[in-house]
Amino acid sequence: MTQTTEAVATAGETPSADRPRIHRAWFVAAVTFVTIIGAAAFRSLPGLLIDPLHQDFGWSRGTIGAAVSINLALYGLTAPFAAALMDRFGIRRVVAVALTVIALGSGLTVWMTAAWQLLLCWGLLVGLGSGSMALAFAATVTNRWFTERRGLVSGILTAASASGQLIFLPLLSWIVETHDWRPAAVTVALAALAVVPFVWLLLRDHPADVGQKPYGAKEFVPKPAPVTGAARRTLSVLSSAVRTGPFWLLAGTFAICGASTNGLVQTHFVPAAHDHGMPVTAAASLLAVVGVFDVVGTIASGWFTDRFEPRRLLAVYYALRGVALLFLPMLLAPGVHPPMIFFIVFYGLDWVATVPPTLALCREHYGDDSAIVFGWVLASHQVGAALVAYLGGVCRDVFGSYDMVWYAAGTLCAAAALMALVIRRRPAVTLPAAA
Repeated sequence: MTQTTEAVATAGETPSADRPRIHRAWFVAAVTFVTIIGAAAFRSLPGLLIDPLHQDFGWSRGTIGAAVSINLALYGLTAPFAAALMDRFGIRRVVAVALTVIALGSGLTVWMTAAWQLLLCWGLLVGLGSGSMALAFAATVTNRWFTERRGLVSGILTAASASGQLIFLPLLSWIVETHDWRPAAVTVALAALAVVPFVWLLLRDHPADVGQKPYGAKEFVPKPAPVTGAARRTLSVLSSAVRTGPFWLLAGTFAICGASTNGLVQTHFVPAAHDHGMPVTAAASLLAVVGVFDVVGTIASGWFTDRFEPRRLLAVYYALRGVALLFLPMLLAPGVHPPMIFFIVFYGLDWVATVPPTLALCREHYGDDSAIVFGWVLASHQVGAALVAYLGGVCRDVFGSYDMVWYAAGTLCAAAALMALVIRRRPAVTLPAAA
């Protein structure tokens, strides 16, 4: 019995002599794309809740921003452990549980009456669930199922989050405006639950489960045995990574990436535009347009990453983003005018274009442990986002304007561009195996 047949027999599936023309990896990538879209629904809501919760409960924007901050921090800090849990229990189980936790946390907000309940439901539960659905999920799928086209696939899967924002932002803003924020929270919960059957029935953990090689591989890759000690391995990989310079540069640049996207624009753009007289639905629609061009920009970035030096790509992306943020305070107005549309298109193209080259650099320096290392780099992304989500609300409460935050974020992006250029080319290495 051949190695391929043994792998298929173990998975309980019968191999076919005639392989489909379309590799199974693309179907797995499609299911992953849809799954991330469903999970992205919750990410569309926080910026729409700041003013309604402030009006309904009298909570300060800093308090509401604290809940978003906890959510964003846990989104990142959970990711590296989720990558290790996927190695232990499989992608399918971890993702199905994560979607259920997201639905639970979002649904329970309907009955909250105190600020601590917002911190618990939207901060803790949704943060933990979404962390397991973070980009480490996309990195794990890409690393297992693809040998070729990894940059393109990572770009497509990263764009799934923007696609979810595109789909849900206009809908959720309309629900909040016409029916209150509670039906919007229920919509997010139902969207997350709706994806669970797709994950359970269609997603597979490894190409060996269906008797195939990874896309582009020349040899069959047996499915590795489950890796026990997920938490220990995650911390061991971190311990090795922090001894290397590229880790700190990647973590630093990605922290600024999170601060200037999820933490600032995604959380505070709608209330900032509303401060200048723009209707909430119009501001939310502009964010949805960011999602449209984010899809284009991220997929294009994946294509570029397969062909050009990722360090230089990162430097260009961060420099352009910083320039755009410095101009934003001058563009906010009661109506939508051409310069604002140009900003939205420009910023959308650059939104998470940083992910494919960052993933490529993690693979280059950390080999088989790159998914877990990227999880820790993503944690820094979300810590940066969390700090700005909170500080942005505090600045608005204290100064009555978001202008200072836009300028500070633009300056940080310039620093990130310089940091990206400092990262040196090194041959791929594998971190010492966890004990």
